[in-house]
Formats: sequence, structure tokens, C-alpha cells
Amino acid sequence: MKIERFLTSNGWGPARQELLAGDASSRRYIRLYLGSKQAILMIDPDGDTSLFAVLSEHLAHLELSAPVIYARTDDLMLLEDFGDAQFARVVETEPDMEFRLYQAATDVLCHLETQAIPEMLAVATPDVLANMVEPAFTKYLPMLQVEPNQSTSDIITCLSDLLHQSLPTKSVLVLRDFHAENMIWLPEREGTRRVGLLDFQDAVAGPPVYDLVSLLQDARRDVTDTCQLSTIRHYLVSTGQQESTVMPIFHLLGLQRNLRILGIFARLAKERGKPGYLSLIPRVWRHIEKSLSHPAAQPLEPLVRRVFPTPTPEKLRALMAS
Repeated sequence: MKIERFLTSNGWGPARQELLAGDASSRRYIRLYLGSKQAILMIDPDGDTSLFAVLSEHLAHLELSAPVIYARTDDLMLLEDFGDAQFARVVETEPDMEFRLYQAATDVLCHLETQAIPEMLAVATPDVLANMVEPAFTKYLPMLQVEPNQSTSDIITCLSDLLHQSLPTKSVLVLRDFHAENMIWLPEREGTRRVGLLDFQDAVAGPPVYDLVSLLQDARRDVTDTCQLSTIRHYLVSTGQQESTVMPIFHLLGLQRNLRILGIFARLAKERGKPGYLSLIPRVWRHIEKSLSHPAAQPLEPLVRRVFPTPTPEKLRALMAS
């Protein structure tokens, strides 16, 4: 087999293999044990490991912790193993660590905002971001037996207009899936290198604050109110920005991101046989509700409420049964 040849040619043929829990993509991960050594085998059925490799090298050049790539082909990569200290797991066992970890993650974002962006990245303009919510209409609403109508294009147009008005023209490196299950705590390292970064192959050039939203409006875990407020305050102090400038951006990007997530989770449940993602929808909807209540979203709020029903327990049961 191709995988066996790849491992053998790179000195890992005899390694013991342990399948790891995957992410929302089609990629698979296997932990390898060879004596006292460990590594991660990433299998990418889409056959595109090149962007991950470029970004890993770029992040390492910026003194950030991306996995070292030991070997790769188009669809296989042998990676440094950062271990199991996911932020989500650390906080679960040590709740007092939450703000410390989120502060460290925010330091990574503040550092990235001062650095150059790899030239090959796609650019997430306001129009691109607004159109990225389409899965909410094509995947999520049909599962609720709601037919998209003219309000669909009204929401996209309104969101695009609001993003054009609020987003800065400056772009930064946006990692996109920047949340507590994609970061590993590496306390033996120093500074921003204490945050091990994973799953950044979908990165784009996009607006500052996007990854801060990803971090704090996490679909998979509830970030405490205290941690959210402290993290935002840390970001404001570190970047020298005002709350009145950042929070409208935060909530508009929150709406963009979470509306899209509704569609992605519905697609994963329906087309990939992963119904567990539907159980996360109430949390995603709470993020949407919070952002809709911000004054920056006032023009969008009635449009969203007209189209999207509240995901009540009854509606969620119907989703899971469909």
C-alpha cells in the first residue's frame, strides 16, 4: 500500500499506529509510535498538502509553533507530534488555566497582525465573506424544511454592505479554524511558541478580528463570560485599538462565521454521516443571537429572524431524524 511504502521509506515502517479523532474535513490522522519517538501521519484524500507545508514554514519563520514536516507527498504528511494538551482538554481539567491559554492564543493573533502575508493566499473580501454564508441557505434551511426565498439574497447583500462599511482595508493572515481543539499547550516553550497550531491549511488573507471571533465564539465549547471579556480587553490593549472600533467588526464577523457554520454542520450531518455536529447548533445559534443584538447588526437582525427559525429542541430532533 502507498501509506506503508511512505512510512517505510521514511523510517517509520515498523511504527505502532493509533487512529486519532478527525476534524470536520475528510482528512485522517494517525499517531505513530517508534521506540521513544512519536509522529503524526496526516492523510489528505484531496491530495493537497502543499499549502499546509508553505504555511507551516511561514509560521515557523515568524517564531510560531507549527508542526515540523518530516516528509510529505501530495496526499500524505509525516508531522511533528505536539501531544494531547489541547486547550479544550487542559481547561476541562484545570479551569483556572482558561484565561492564561486564551491570552497566549490572543498574543499569537496580535503577532500575526504585524507580519507579512504569504502571497498565494486567497483574499477574503467583504463580498467573499458574505457569499460564504450560502451553505446556511442551501444545506441548513432545507433540513428544517424552510425554502430559501428573496430574503436569502437580501441577507447576503446586507451583510456584504455592513462588512464593507466596518472592516478595515488591511488584511492579515487568518488561520480560520482558530479554536480550543486546534491549539496545543506547549508550556516548555517560550512566548508565542507555547501555542502549538494545527489545522491551518484553509488560511486566507482576511480581516483582523476574524480569528478572535473563532477563538471566543467557539462552536465546540462555552468560553466563560469572564474569559471572553478579559481576552477582548487583552486584545484591545495589545493592539492599541478601541472597543468602539473592534466590537462592531467582531459581531458582524461573528454573524458571517456562525451562519456559515450552521450550513457546514448540516452538510456534515447529511452528506458525511456525522450527526453529532447537529448537537452543536444550539451553541452556534446563541452566538448568532448575541451578535444580532449588537447595534452594528441592526439592519441585518430582522432579515435573519425572518428566515431562520430558532432551533428549538423539537426542530433539532427533526433535524437529527431527517
